[in-house]
Amino acid sequence: MSLLGTKWSVHGDGKTIAPGQVVSPDERLSWPRTIGIGLQHVVAMFGATFLVPLITGMPPATTLFFSGIGTIFFLILTRGRVPSYLGSSFAFIAPIMASQQQFGVSGALGGVVVAGVTLAVIGMVVQKFGASWINRLMPAPVTGTIVALIGLNLAPSAWNNFKLAPVTAVITLGVIILVSVLFRGILGSLAILVGVVLGYLVAVLRSEVDFSKIHEAGWIGLPHFQTPTFHFAVLGLFIPVVLVLVAENIGHVKSVALMTGENLDPYAGRALIADGVATTLAGFGGGSGTTTYAENIGVMAATKVYSTAAYFVAGVAALLLSFSPKFGELIATVPVGVLGGAATLLYGMIGVLGVRIWVQNKVNFSNNINLTTAAVALIIGVADFTWTIGNLQFAGIALGTAAALIIYHGMNALAKWRGTATDPLEVEVEAEPAAH
Repeated sequence: MSLLGTKWSVHGDGKTIAPGQVVSPDERLSWPRTIGIGLQHVVAMFGATFLVPLITGMPPATTLFFSGIGTIFFLILTRGRVPSYLGSSFAFIAPIMASQQQFGVSGALGGVVVAGVTLAVIGMVVQKFGASWINRLMPAPVTGTIVALIGLNLAPSAWNNFKLAPVTAVITLGVIILVSVLFRGILGSLAILVGVVLGYLVAVLRSEVDFSKIHEAGWIGLPHFQTPTFHFAVLGLFIPVVLVLVAENIGHVKSVALMTGENLDPYAGRALIADGVATTLAGFGGGSGTTTYAENIGVMAATKVYSTAAYFVAGVAALLLSFSPKFGELIATVPVGVLGGAATLLYGMIGVLGVRIWVQNKVNFSNNINLTTAAVALIIGVADFTWTIGNLQFAGIALGTAAALIIYHGMNALAKWRGTATDPLEVEVEAEPAAH
């Protein structure tokens, strides 16, 4: 790989992926296939990336612009070793809406900037002193739990969309499943994109798509940029978000490392710095805070393609599309049924990846510390527990993450003090049967 991470070797014949193999971050398929998979990543992130600004009243095109910029910067800073797309973080929804009530959009953007800077500083500490302290803070029992609860926490979002147009959602999901198993090569790799396109056509036939805003929008136009203002009162709203971003980034790095078989710990600090800078830039220009996108982990798990070349394509495509208001409105017409069908698969894959972290690291669930950590945190995340203190609200992912950390380390410390339990990271090994 070059220092910019923009040199890739061609995987095999560039056309097919042999059973049991994956396309590594420093490899790529042929450029037509790479572009197709990159566009599939764009499709995967669109629903959630647009959802945050639509809910918070931020300009979708501006969010898309900084999403593309942030993704490209992330890939360069991690030297093309960590495949990821940076999209809008759901963790910012509550603090943005709360701060807007008192300080308007500019005040909310100031909070986004503060969160981004804080995340970047944490990344610098990790880069300077290594990720070992994060590994001790979030070992496999904790990391697997956090990754799983992030995916499962999104389940209600998938269901809320699914039930509004169940016929379209079932067809979308069914097409994705069938295409992925019935076809190989480029068509099989683009199962999600094919499912979304066919689901969209079904929604059109069922009169579930409103095209009125597309006709009113122009073909080319600049995103709407806005500068932030800073207020001390919003710090309590945004600083806790950083914990979620750290968990999402570390979980993403560990998930990709698990799927590719590569040690990516040396790039954990770079990933945090890159996401912090991307979030900071978004805050200074009027976009939503960013994070490594779980939806795209699902795409990688489905396609077995972890090439960062595809993510460069996705970043550039998002950047270019942000200059087309008409295309932005077109994407906004993607109906809830299509999003619900695709999300049912993608969000479920994220949850299962958390389980894979447990399995691959041989987490011992006969140990009560590991069992309690996962049990409590998962229920908090899946049920989306909330805790409100004044204007500050902590939701399921933040509370589940905090619960996993506090329960694991708290129980471990008490158990060691009392001598009542073994190390939760030790794996029980069954005695081998005697030879005959």
